[in-house]
Amino acid sequence: MMNLKRWIALLSLSACAGLGLAQQPQPAPVQQDGIKVKPLSAWRNLQSEQQVDQQAKTQYTALLGQAREKGALVPADHPQVVRLRAIAQRLIPHTARWNPAAANWKWEVNILNSAQVNAFCMPGGRIAFYSGILTALKLTDDEVAAVMGHEIAHALREHGRERAAKAGVTSLGVRVLGAGLSAWLGIDPRLTDAVTGQAAQLAVLHFSREEETEADLIGLDVAARAGFDPRAGVVLWQKMGALNKRAPPAWLSTHPSGDNRIAEINQNMSLLLPLYARSKGVAVAALPPYSGAPTTTR
Repeated sequence: MMNLKRWIALLSLSACAGLGLAQQPQPAPVQQDGIKVKPLSAWRNLQSEQQVDQQAKTQYTALLGQAREKGALVPADHPQVVRLRAIAQRLIPHTARWNPAAANWKWEVNILNSAQVNAFCMPGGRIAFYSGILTALKLTDDEVAAVMGHEIAHALREHGRERAAKAGVTSLGVRVLGAGLSAWLGIDPRLTDAVTGQAAQLAVLHFSREEETEADLIGLDVAARAGFDPRAGVVLWQKMGALNKRAPPAWLSTHPSGDNRIAEINQNMSLLLPLYARSKGVAVAALPPYSGAPTTTR
């Protein structure tokens, strides 16, 4: 019986090791200007790239089809669609440095007529904005670029593919860990399932917050290289904060709090502003303050 318990304990420890794999130190980033490029996560290799891309294509096509049937797909000649597509065309040339595959993506940009304050970019460069985010926040071109860059960064870093792999490993680890603890402690397995399930949920939330922070910085790096002011990221999250005053604490949310995001962006502004200044052909000291005034797509 004792040998059995030892084996179960070893299996439980192995599950813990699996859950902690994502916490291992990452390879040293490449030294360069701007936000440092890190290797893409090895987790994503547990999911098929072709399968993820095909699923994204199917879902995006279906979403547009449903929106078109309901009259909620904003026409291609609408000024806001023209505006967003022009912004995307400036961002896209700066994406391949973060993921070489992006050079061959079939980029799409569409607007869905909805009050939701949201936007996304699916694998393969399939972008959609809800009209609510444009109207509720009264976004300038620089702020649109910050939002779009953020969503593009999720696709570039393959966060969805990575998260699916992590979720699968976490689920397996939780089951093994719960069984091990139950047998070792001689208690109801439902109790250990609940405890280990809560721990796993917090781990997944942590992964998500890290992804959001990474997407903030990468998105602003791309935007700054394209000639959009990265200081717009601060104003963007100030506006978002005004809309989400009752958001949960950062440590219990898949998204960092607005204050945390702003602090992280400001900490990296010394890396971002030189990129923006270079795109404008001026020194950082010569940049005017960010006014947040409405702009016209250039």
